[in-house]
Amino acid sequence: MIDYLRDWLWTYVWKPLPDMPFGDWMETFIRWARDAWAAGFDAVDTGLEFLYANLADGLLWLPSGIMVLLFAAAAWAARGWKLGVGIGIGMFVVAWTPYWEQTMQTLSMVLVSAAIAILLAIPLGIAAAESRAVSAVARPVLDFMQTLPAFVYLIPVVMLFSVGVVPGIIATIIFAMPPGVRLTELGLRQVDREVVEAGQAFGASPARILARIKLPLALPTIMAGLNQVIMLALSMVVIAGLVGGGGLGSVISGSLGRLDIAAGFNAGLAVVLLAILLDRVTQGLSDRTPVARAAKLAR
Repeated sequence: MIDYLRDWLWTYVWKPLPDMPFGDWMETFIRWARDAWAAGFDAVDTGLEFLYANLADGLLWLPSGIMVLLFAAAAWAARGWKLGVGIGIGMFVVAWTPYWEQTMQTLSMVLVSAAIAILLAIPLGIAAAESRAVSAVARPVLDFMQTLPAFVYLIPVVMLFSVGVVPGIIATIIFAMPPGVRLTELGLRQVDREVVEAGQAFGASPARILARIKLPLALPTIMAGLNQVIMLALSMVVIAGLVGGGGLGSVISGSLGRLDIAAGFNAGLAVVLLAILLDRVTQGLSDRTPVARAAKLAR
């Protein structure tokens, strides 16, 4: 009986339905956008390439030994001497590998991608927190952005910008932005309503309440979102090596194709140590916010 019902459903219900050409529609749209907005895409390509190249050149301008000391000093300032010593040792190990230049290229891609993603995410998160309509529209879009496989982002971006660094940066921005929007909205919605009402009672404008009350109180949660943006940017930048993104991603993808264990291990170790550096420094900066310090004192 079950088999008969299954065959009947397949023959008379599901099989006659036509395939939905969602992929064909998207391909048509991407090809149309590439031709219609070619000048805009060229401008974006030039701007992102300029930012990336200059930042990478700046990171590679100083000798690796001095850069190791600067990374250690930044970690020390963010979270104390123990982290500074650990980061110094870790970055010294990276400088000892043959891939210091690729590591700095990866770091520049992460910084450019994360900075743009943050500049887009925080205003969107504020708008979603202040407006339920914006939140209702943004939520399914963010769900789609987070659940779509990372490799899928690369296909339309490569069609629009060809292969190279810029497609990797744009795909990274799209992939890394959702946590920044979500946690910005969450932090602002968690602000104590009584504190906001006190500001309103003193006659503060909505803009002043947002700038002087909501954002400072939500800053620890927003910083957690920024940390997630940076970590996702680093993971996506490595995947972007498959489309000529350069840096450690290209080394890892090349070593995978050649089964070069030594190159893959060295590049993977550099990625891990770079991730630890970025994660611990951003967490240290988050712990130094006034709200986080007050919470520690209250404990």
